Amino acid sequence: MILSPDKDLRLVTLRRGGTLTDAHHHLLALWAATCAEHVLPLFEAVRPDDPRPRQALEQVRGWVRGEVGMMASRAAGGHAMGAARDLRGPARHAAYAAGQAAAVAHVAAHDLGAAAYAIKAVRATVPGEDGLAAGRAECRWQREQLPEAVRELVLDDQRRRNSLCWDAFDC
Repeated sequence: MILSPDKDLRLVTLRRGGTLTDAHHHLLALWAATCAEHVLPLFEAVRPDDPRPRQALEQVRGWVRGEVGMMASRAAGGHAMGAARDLRGPARHAAYAAGQAAAVAHVAAHDLGAAAYAIKAVRATVPGEDGLAAGRAECRWQREQLPEAVRELVLDDQRRRNSLCWDAFDC
C-alpha cells in the first residue's frame, strides 16, 4: 500500500478539485518512468522476452506527449504488474515500478510507488546492510533526477508517505 488514506490535494489535478497542474502531473509521470526504467534491466535479465514493463513506460511517456489516453497507460501499468506475478526479488519489484509509473497517468500519487519499488528492487540485489546502502544510493540518484518544478512537492510527499513505502526514502 503506497497510497495514503488522506488524499493530498497537491497530487490531485485541478479538474478533480486539487491543485496539481497538468504540466506538473506530466513531470511526475516522467520522473516516475525514469525511476522505473533505471531498474528495468533487473526484470529484463530474468524475462528478456516479456515486453510488458517496458511497454508500460512507453505508454506513460506517450500519455505525457498526448498520444496515449490515460486509461491505456493505466491498463499498461496493470499488465506490467501482471508480468511480476510469479516472480520474486529484484525482477518483481522492477516490474512493479514500471506498473506504478504507468499508473501515474491515472493517479499522480503513484509516482512514489514507482520510485519506492525501484529502490526496493535495488535493495533486493544485495543482502543485508549492503542492500540498504544500495537502496539509499538509488534514492539519492532518483532525487538528482527530480525536475525542479516538482522537487519540493515530491520530497515533502516522500517524508509524508515514507512509512507506507517501506522506508525507501530514508536516504
